[in-house]
Amino acid sequence: MASRTKRRSLANRFGKAMMVAGLILLLGFALGLAWLVAISPGRPDPLRDAAGDVIPGSLSERVTIEIGGIPQGMIIQSVDPANPVLLFLHGGPGMTEVFMELDYPTGLERHFTMVWWEQRGAGMSFSGDIPPETMTMEQMIADTIQVADYLRDRFGQDRILLLGHSWGSYLGVQVAAAAPDRFLAYVGMAQIAHQLRSEVMAHAYLLDFYRARGDAVMVGRLEAAPVSMEAGTSPEWMRLRDAAMHRAGVGHTRDMDSVITGIFLPVWRVRAYTLMDKINVWRGKIWSRPFFWEDLLRDDLSARLTRFELPVYIFVGRHDRTAHPDLSRAWFDAIEAPVKGFYIFENSAHSPLFEEPERATSILVNDVLNGSAEMVDADD
Repeated sequence: MASRTKRRSLANRFGKAMMVAGLILLLGFALGLAWLVAISPGRPDPLRDAAGDVIPGSLSERVTIEIGGIPQGMIIQSVDPANPVLLFLHGGPGMTEVFMELDYPTGLERHFTMVWWEQRGAGMSFSGDIPPETMTMEQMIADTIQVADYLRDRFGQDRILLLGHSWGSYLGVQVAAAAPDRFLAYVGMAQIAHQLRSEVMAHAYLLDFYRARGDAVMVGRLEAAPVSMEAGTSPEWMRLRDAAMHRAGVGHTRDMDSVITGIFLPVWRVRAYTLMDKINVWRGKIWSRPFFWEDLLRDDLSARLTRFELPVYIFVGRHDRTAHPDLSRAWFDAIEAPVKGFYIFENSAHSPLFEEPERATSILVNDVLNGSAEMVDADD
């Protein structure tokens, strides 16, 4: 009898302990959710001067307008809305980039009216109601031109700057060719030229890198994750590539060693997003990619897109292996344009604008806005 009573007492105590633990976990979840809501007001902070005061006449807003038949969102920031408009095309497909400003501030809003548009199916522009049949390259080009026309009309500028990053460079270069009359110039950062060839080169580079390091585990994983011009990218490669690149310092940025700490967590800190926007960043990335990835991989721009009627500038990171700079250079050398500028950023990987913002800004202000290319780098 005493033994049974003791067991019942222990069971009761265990049950109470589990209840307390459950309540603590529930409280922690509630507090975490409340914190996320608090830092997700869905509006960008105002622009402030060095003293912390809001800059008179500055602009910092979130805008949603109908583009191509669906609501699409953008963040516009400028210390002076009369400054030249710079339309930024993010990467992906479907991966927004305004979060990069948290840890890698560019300061471009001091020189430009900076527009962080989120493309159809991405972030603020994601919705489960988007007709899948509209997720085409033709529609993305038309959307971009419509956004440019909205900005030209709103800010009273006949031509604006267009800057595309990674996937955004693949989209942007086609927009520049289709509608050169809308733009002062096109700037391609980590310019995609033939992405499948870049993936093959990245795989070879990483194998050599990890062999030299003596990392047999990573070498084995890479050998089991093939990439080829004939068969394309294997699922194993697509699961491994980002982690392998970041550990080698050749990924999104030179110093970003983890997608979790460098990309995933910062997205949750963006105050211009609502909590649902933050969830939609990841929904949009997963949903958008399959519509474009295979065509993006196989397309060789040098075989079909080499003549432009506007200035073309290319920014590449010396250490980029997501979009190999040698391929960007080979395509650049083959194009014809009124003005051409090719700039190598020695301390950058895939994101020179964020990694070396002072130099990137100097080129944009002094070369691109003036239609010159005095700082073109040599091949070496």
